[in-house]
Amino acid sequence: MSSVEINQNEPYPVGHQERRSTRGVIVKCGTKQVQIGGGAPIVVQSMTNTDTADAIATAIQVKELALAGSELVRITVNTPEAAAEVPKIREQLDAMGVDVPLVGDFHYNGHKLLTSFPECAQALSKYRINPGNMGGGKKREDNFAQMIEVAAKYDKAIRIGVNWGSLDQDLMARMMDENNARPIPWSAQAVMREALVISAISNAQRAETLGLAGDKIVLSCKVSHVQDLISVYRNLSSRCDYPLHLGLTEAGMGSKGIVASTAALSVLLQEGIGDTIRISLTPKPGGDRRKEVVVAQEILQSMGLRAFTPMVVSCPGCGRTSSTFFQELADDIQRFLREQMPIWRTKYPGVERMNVAVMGCVVNGPGESRHADIGISLPGTGEVPTAPVFIDGERTITLKGETIAQEFQQIVLDYVEKRYGQPS
Repeated sequence: MSSVEINQNEPYPVGHQERRSTRGVIVKCGTKQVQIGGGAPIVVQSMTNTDTADAIATAIQVKELALAGSELVRITVNTPEAAAEVPKIREQLDAMGVDVPLVGDFHYNGHKLLTSFPECAQALSKYRINPGNMGGGKKREDNFAQMIEVAAKYDKAIRIGVNWGSLDQDLMARMMDENNARPIPWSAQAVMREALVISAISNAQRAETLGLAGDKIVLSCKVSHVQDLISVYRNLSSRCDYPLHLGLTEAGMGSKGIVASTAALSVLLQEGIGDTIRISLTPKPGGDRRKEVVVAQEILQSMGLRAFTPMVVSCPGCGRTSSTFFQELADDIQRFLREQMPIWRTKYPGVERMNVAVMGCVVNGPGESRHADIGISLPGTGEVPTAPVFIDGERTITLKGETIAQEFQQIVLDYVEKRYGQPS
């Protein structure tokens, strides 16, 4: 057997690169402030899929998303009826004690809605503006200027959100003409990526020229393909210091949307790029909209960028674990921990960094349980029907019988109270 030389140099580094330095943008809702960029933690946001004209349904979904951990929630403002209901949605949220800032999503008629419904303009904390959906030529310039004027008037933050499905066609045509004159023309896809970056930065600069403060602007360049997104944001981040909103547009359903979003965002976040993220998942009919919040949090927590809820380590199962009991217990514990977080977040500071292990047999079970803050090693096929529990690396108790799940859940509760509870 050949030997491997031991590396005498410094160990390979672990962890993400230093965050890109950006301006800090404050999004306000009453006394509540959420900072994007400027060294602040990466912000998780989401979007409702209710009809905004239904104020009650929208307020309920906003509350659900906020309790799940969405720090900004975007709502569609596409009709006069929707715009008229925005102040009522804010009132409903305030009455429920939900202070999450609302972001208004505007497209073709945003300039009209913001000027015709000043209460809507004031109730929102941030506006999402897509320059590609505001007409062409001078009309687009005037409509954009009108929205920036409202944002400046009410001291609102904005996101200039450029999307490859609605890219400024005048800009794209001009850049294609310039590309054709190159000795070696770029591909059409490369021109499109460059046009996204140019559109985002030039519109941000114009917003500043029109009187909006530079620390009120967030940029995004949304595309649907992983490699295009990585390329665009690397380019964008190298050419400006505006905070950046990350996310694949139309990421897709189920595992496809989760995997594609994770693949793209993880590369950029590892390189220190990104100040706020949204995971755009297509829910199943009647599906839970909060799933996109959970995925966003798990991406950030898995990468060590933030902590939101205790993490559960569990094995995938094999021939040693023919019983489904450990799978059910792992699922129950994970759901239980997440459900507790709205209360635990303020009652038990630091609990979000707790690690819990739920393992299925004696091979790796005790070792993984010792490495966790609290863990249980359940019996595999043919093993003695006992389940040792480990707390802070030490074996403390062995559970048996039909109530292992309930007893372990109580042990977790007692551990959280003892370790993270504040002295009275």
